[in-house]
Amino acid sequence: MKTICLYFEIHQIVHLKRYRFFDIGTDHYYYDDYANEASINHIAENSYIPALKTLIQMAKDSKGYFKVALSLSGVGLEQLEQYAPVVIDLLKELNETGCCEFLAEPYSHGLSSLAENWEDGFREDVMMLCDKIYELFGSRPKVFRNSSLIYDDEIGSVVADMGFKGVLTEGAKHILGWKSPHYLYHCALNPNLKILLRDYKLSDDISLRFSNPSWKSYPLMSGTYVDWIASFPEEEEVINIFMHLCAFGIYQPLSSNILEFMKALPEAARKRGITFSTPSEVVDNYKSIAPLEVAYPMSWVDEERDTSCWLGNVMQREAFDKLYSIGDRVRLCTDRRIRQDWNYLQASNNFRFMTTKNNAVTMDRGIYESPYDAFTNYMNILADFINRVYWAMPADMDIEELNAFQTTIRNQDKEIQSLEKQIARLKASKETKPKAAKQKQAKADSKK
Repeated sequence: MKTICLYFEIHQIVHLKRYRFFDIGTDHYYYDDYANEASINHIAENSYIPALKTLIQMAKDSKGYFKVALSLSGVGLEQLEQYAPVVIDLLKELNETGCCEFLAEPYSHGLSSLAENWEDGFREDVMMLCDKIYELFGSRPKVFRNSSLIYDDEIGSVVADMGFKGVLTEGAKHILGWKSPHYLYHCALNPNLKILLRDYKLSDDISLRFSNPSWKSYPLMSGTYVDWIASFPEEEEVINIFMHLCAFGIYQPLSSNILEFMKALPEAARKRGITFSTPSEVVDNYKSIAPLEVAYPMSWVDEERDTSCWLGNVMQREAFDKLYSIGDRVRLCTDRRIRQDWNYLQASNNFRFMTTKNNAVTMDRGIYESPYDAFTNYMNILADFINRVYWAMPADMDIEELNAFQTTIRNQDKEIQSLEKQIARLKASKETKPKAAKQKQAKADSKK
């Protein structure tokens, strides 16, 4: 039986402010708060709120027939909590319907899986997000999706070792060749990790082409869309449709009736015997047909479906290498501000703004006039950040020394806490003994 696995991503850019060379060492705050508040409010009011209300209505009206999956970056969640808490409330309401699954991803929405000696930083990044999801929604993710669906065999092996049973990635032509994305595959290095592949055509039909009057399938009706899915060969049972949630209201205007199209999907699918499944249900209910070998990282970005949009030129690689060169020190650091800045500076959009690829010339770079401007601003911020990290974790100490130093501090903290507990118990005991003696004497006196 055919099933639709529908997944949406929620991530919000943290806007950096204009930071000049002479700010290095004097200004340790890197963000444009006005731009961040304006941006998150705009996207919440015009996309996230109406889209989530629609998903909640679809789940309730279909009485459990409709299912959906969401992944939320940690940096995006922090901004929603600060500027648009109503979105968090709606996510909790959607979770309570029992028709939604939350996935794991790197907290920073960064590129830690592409760094040299990346595994420790990647694991920490992912587990930090899992803890956040548990804190907000009461469950831990079982399926993983990397930032921008980045995946290769080595990443898959680590993800499987972390205990995840499935991973979402792109159904890229240069990887699949003649094969179809409409099957369940598994990691070439660990068969326990199942792979769900995005059907980029069906996904882009909604997220990119829906409101385009020059598109040959315009206007697209839900019945027609489901007919396309039903027409696939009988053995092609898993149809994965992945996109950004902001496709509703930002990429495609709400005036295009895209939410009405979505509302009609469950009933149109039911009539044709097509179900909806969460990624976990796909992994549990369908069998993998073959390993998928991915020697080099792929993603869902640009025509190349690779990592060139972030690491395709000398500027991007220099910024990337310099940032991750201090990763070990940051992970040993306990300064909350440094850890938060680390998450924000890792976000992939910081490197995306530096791209010189021709197909990204018209991209919105925010405050930056060019990729070189984005590089200069980011490197100024990074210079100040690195100075702060080395102040907290001295440059003349190697990682092993720092680790031993931190271990000593942690052990001393534990010993201090243990001694404080003993002191508290002794004080309590000292106060209790006189009271007990008085009570005993009072009983004795009463008997006389």
